[in-house]
Amino acid sequence: MRETLLYKIIRPIIKIFFNILYHPTYIGVDHIPKKGSLVLAGNHTNYLDCLLLMSSTNRVIHFLAKSELTKGIKGILFNHMGIIPVNRKTHDKKALMQAMDVLHNKKVIGIFPEGTINRTNDIIMPFKIGAVKMSKETNSPVIPFVITGKYKIFRKSIQIKFFSPYRIEKDLDIENEKLMKKIGLELERENKK
Repeated sequence: MRETLLYKIIRPIIKIFFNILYHPTYIGVDHIPKKGSLVLAGNHTNYLDCLLLMSSTNRVIHFLAKSELTKGIKGILFNHMGIIPVNRKTHDKKALMQAMDVLHNKKVIGIFPEGTINRTNDIIMPFKIGAVKMSKETNSPVIPFVITGKYKIFRKSIQIKFFSPYRIEKDLDIENEKLMKKIGLELERENKK
């Protein structure tokens, strides 16, 4: 199990920081159970998304993140935040096994199935299958989330919405498409407002 003491120390500071600077709107936070394994999966809009997710729940979230973050000086920080490094150049089975170990220990995984920040004009990028795979193999519920808006300082312009948890029961490709469609449709709906 990766270190999380630093996470527990700085999470309240991040929450205060976010509430003062960005005035985020949190919707559906009550869908996040206080105990048990869980996969939080949603769209990726900005490098601040992890901090927004951290500020939305008291649970420690183990993020899957690019392995470059765990190297050098910054690696000292990120390694003590419970991050699971992912080599994005390969199908990183080691990262998947570490994430499933977290879930087997009744903890929370945070993942952006797009694999990177969406800088395209598409509302959502194709999802990688890891979120639904680890969920099904550990019998952990998935809670989809949608981040909309922009990170504008001192303006109420960013929102994160959590949906009801559900279990992955069918073919992984079908479930992956279902997850992507749910998030994509909510993004379209929010963009029309």
